[in-house]
Amino acid sequence: MKRCTVGIRRPEERSRPVAGWGQPSVWFPLMATMAAVLSEDNRALLRLIRDRRPKSLTALAELTGRRVPNLLRSLRMMEGYGLAKL
Repeated sequence: MKRCTVGIRRPEERSRPVAGWGQPSVWFPLMATMAAVLSEDNRALLRLIRDRRPKSLTALAELTGRRVPNLLRSLRMMEGYGLAKL
């Protein structure tokens, strides 16, 4: 799992600053969005993926006790911010 730096950018600020050392690699439009995406449940899900390395969504569902569609929804949201890759 790679470390990343997160930043908050106002929704009206469309342009992204140039990426570089010390610059955020993940941008959120609002603090509330960041809190939702990086919730304790989602961070636990990412840690579980890192530690157990499930081979499929079905295996991940068994490990978490969640249904595959719910996992997909969470993972797609995190993928949209660059935190996960399906």
